[in-house]
Amino acid sequence: MEFETLLYDLQDGIARITLNREKAANAINLQMAKDLMYAAMAADEDASVRAVVISAQGKMFCAGGDLGAFAKAGDAMPALVKEMTVYLHAAISHLARMRAPVLVSVGGTAAGAGFSLVCAADLALASESAKFSMAYTGVGLTPDGSSTYFMPRLIGTRRSLELMLTNRRLSAAEALDWGLLNRVVPDDELAKATDELAASLASGATSAFGNTKKLVLGSLDQSFEAQMELESRAIADAGRSADAAEGISAFLNKRKADFPGR
Repeated sequence: MEFETLLYDLQDGIARITLNREKAANAINLQMAKDLMYAAMAADEDASVRAVVISAQGKMFCAGGDLGAFAKAGDAMPALVKEMTVYLHAAISHLARMRAPVLVSVGGTAAGAGFSLVCAADLALASESAKFSMAYTGVGLTPDGSSTYFMPRLIGTRRSLELMLTNRRLSAAEALDWGLLNRVVPDDELAKATDELAASLASGATSAFGNTKKLVLGSLDQSFEAQMELESRAIADAGRSADAAEGISAFLNKRKADFPGR
């Protein structure tokens, strides 16, 4: 599958989406927003996809929205932004709601919508030299890309507003300490660590992963008792799956599970 602004590769159950506007600091323009939506949709619809990795070419992970394109649009900028966010938000919705776990691998700087992508992923790895900044209000704009939804849930309202209002730049170590990342590794070990985690996820109980994502994503919108009822129904449904049959059999027979992913 080919796209204008990103690379898409599927091997061994792992769909790799690589931002590929290196000369533009991987900034998101209208075409990249569209490409992200179609790539996310392709991964979501492909039953063979059991993990998704989002990374980038070059020294920058993503500079955020393409401000040059915004300026060039002139008075049509608001319409352009609305169109871009239709595609970008659809991409993030597919990533958040698909059954396959989504792993983001950050080398370099993640700013603006690039930072939003990090917040929206299920798991996040970064190199030691990675940097993170919301950046939006520094150019008179407001956050998009789901960051106002996911960030307060990850780190709380106070810290989210600090990042959004001051545009403070976080180091990878700070982002890890704040709960925005799962793991930080030396720069030269990021690719290996990403591959190892992606392979582990791709060999896991994909159906259980998908339903776990669904439970967690909706948890803050439910009452205590309602959430427990959803948990009860989800685990009962999981008990009907081939993944559960294999996982339980492997545990009882003291062997490694070979999950079919369904």
